[in-house]
Amino acid sequence: MEGGGLACKDHCHGPHHGCSWPNTYEEKDLCKEQNPLPFAEDYSNFDIVKATQYGLLERCKELVEAGYDVRQPDKENVTLLHWAAINNRLDLVRYFISKGAVVDQLGGDLNSTPLHWAIRQGHLSMVILLLKFGADPTLIDGEGYSSLHLAVLFQHMPVIAYLISKGQSIDTTDLNGRTPLMLSAHKIIGVEPTRFLLKFNPCVNAVDNVEKNTALHWAILAGNVSAVDLLLEAGASLDIRNVKEERPLDLADQIQNRLLIHMLTEEEKMRARRTSRFLRILGENEFLILLVSSLTLIWAIGFVLDLNSDSWLLKGSLLACISFIISLFARQFVGLDKLKYFPEAFMLGSIIWIAVTCFTWFLPDILYTISQLPFFLGMVGLFYYFFKTVRADPGYIKTTEEERKMNIITLAESSSLDLRTFCTSCLVKKPLRSMHCPACSACIARYDQHCIWTGCCIGVGNHCYFILFLFFLTMVNIWAMYGTILYWSNHCEMSYGKNGGWISFTEIVSCSPWVLYIFILIVFHASWSTLLLILQLYQIVFLGLTSHERITLWRQSKRSKQPLSLRKTPYNHGCLQNLADFFQCRCFGMFKPSTVDWTKQYTLSVHLMKDRNIHSV
Repeated sequence: MEGGGLACKDHCHGPHHGCSWPNTYEEKDLCKEQNPLPFAEDYSNFDIVKATQYGLLERCKELVEAGYDVRQPDKENVTLLHWAAINNRLDLVRYFISKGAVVDQLGGDLNSTPLHWAIRQGHLSMVILLLKFGADPTLIDGEGYSSLHLAVLFQHMPVIAYLISKGQSIDTTDLNGRTPLMLSAHKIIGVEPTRFLLKFNPCVNAVDNVEKNTALHWAILAGNVSAVDLLLEAGASLDIRNVKEERPLDLADQIQNRLLIHMLTEEEKMRARRTSRFLRILGENEFLILLVSSLTLIWAIGFVLDLNSDSWLLKGSLLACISFIISLFARQFVGLDKLKYFPEAFMLGSIIWIAVTCFTWFLPDILYTISQLPFFLGMVGLFYYFFKTVRADPGYIKTTEEERKMNIITLAESSSLDLRTFCTSCLVKKPLRSMHCPACSACIARYDQHCIWTGCCIGVGNHCYFILFLFFLTMVNIWAMYGTILYWSNHCEMSYGKNGGWISFTEIVSCSPWVLYIFILIVFHASWSTLLLILQLYQIVFLGLTSHERITLWRQSKRSKQPLSLRKTPYNHGCLQNLADFFQCRCFGMFKPSTVDWTKQYTLSVHLMKDRNIHSV
């Protein structure tokens, strides 16, 4: 064991390798960041090593003043600076360095520096301090790892971010020429830190010095499905051969991992399709293909239902065949990552067929222009605000690479590099009310939700457009329901009063199955759009909150012993003022809406310095 009982981690590679460090009571006690002193023990008799482990600054000063050389290693070649670093004793590190301790002194069985010891433990504050005193993060320890490799190996993401931001190359190599990305793909089974490293744009096709393997080769050898998926998405080459002339697919065949073989084969097919001009054009218009498929499917279902045949078995078989053919076509030409836009395509396809049906079937029965006007206004408003919702910037938190690194350094050195203030996916400082959207892979200011019906995030930049889109969608569907009922009353023999509901229903079905089918789509879209519109307006007017904030507070109130009021938040300024703030409406000078740039708002000070009665959380 390196360095007595406290550096067991120098011999393991993190929790996933089964290390049970620390193993003894002494190790558990001494390796705590802030250990309580042993009860009823006279620490005035501690030697300097034990005093350092427990962080006894005065006792260490007493011994150093008595002549102890801080550069003197113990019998295991471990210096006091090593002990202070592994136990995160910041004051002692400053003191020992002021007394001449060598910041990059090698020690222990693995010839590690104090910086290596601090990184293995994940002590970010100690890493920052040692770097300020000139510690060299590029030094290699006895296992051949640099500081960045160790941070990756032990999955300390804040340390990784800080080291890279301070200038250490993301593609730095260990003794065998392996980059941190290769090490992560081979040693760490799971998504992180491979995904985290890819945020810093490493070279995914670099090869090591010995085996000539890429990160993809190493991931396949480890059977690391998550890393393989991430590397393929990042564009890792499938054609690079290692020292044995093996491609990644060859390695997958050797280890007989069927899932990896399938993933690599499908990736090869997809990349081959991109070389075809025709298929490339189709790939650039995948949403259009989805929309056409949805339009065709919706029409086909209505066409089959409208057939004169009374055989429901025949109709069901036709529907199954048509659905299979259309889904096969869509899957052939639309990537799996674009299938998430199917609800949006289905909604648009439904609205188009509803509009066609209203125009050709319902409008002739409505003689007065004033009655037709809501339909035309609703359709224009619906498509206009849908387009605005989708195309507008929802409030992406934008920053340059240099700004990201400066933010990481600033947050780390102020002990604020945590998930509350820093997004590990976007590598940005998170403003108030922002949220990272996994579907969009971006942080959104004043995040409300990721709406499946628009295929985009709803944030500060397009929330107003989204509300208006819901309003006009509700208007169109309510008018379409009115038009449907009017059509049935004029063209179908409805005898509800005489024969009851079931006979009337069968008369409607026989009169026009297409109209009934469209009516079902109308009711479906009217239901979700109306409910969502009411909920959105309630949140905006009465709470001043977004959907994400309301759900988060509701969950917290369920867990909390003291109930939390959704209405008592810093963002609720009263119904009328909430409306004015949301829509930025002055109403001829009656209101003064607050203008807050939520993409850059990190504190409540600006928002709260107003002469208003604001409740505290």
